[in-house]
Amino acid sequence: MSAEPLSQTEIDRRLESLPGWALEGDRITRTFRLPSHFAAAALTVHIAQIQDELNHHSDLTLGYNTVALSVHTHDAGGAVTEKDLALAARVASAAPAHGAE
Repeated sequence: MSAEPLSQTEIDRRLESLPGWALEGDRITRTFRLPSHFAAAALTVHIAQIQDELNHHSDLTLGYNTVALSVHTHDAGGAVTEKDLALAARVASAAPAHGAE
């Protein structure tokens, strides 16, 4: 998967298919709300598994009933790349099974 920085136009276009995700500065972010702390913790573990599978890791924050991600690619000078969007898509696909909104 490419570690080439994506253009602003490409990032904006791709985020249209990832509801709730946003570009904030040099990274894409998303906060999920969950029905309980346990559900948030379970989603955090699931995200960690996805990150290991992709060998691409985000900043991941567990709150009482929230999980927040912030991701960009260090190998691309801290820019958003295809790797980040692939991670976001996998997380977006997994989150509903945990009750995430």
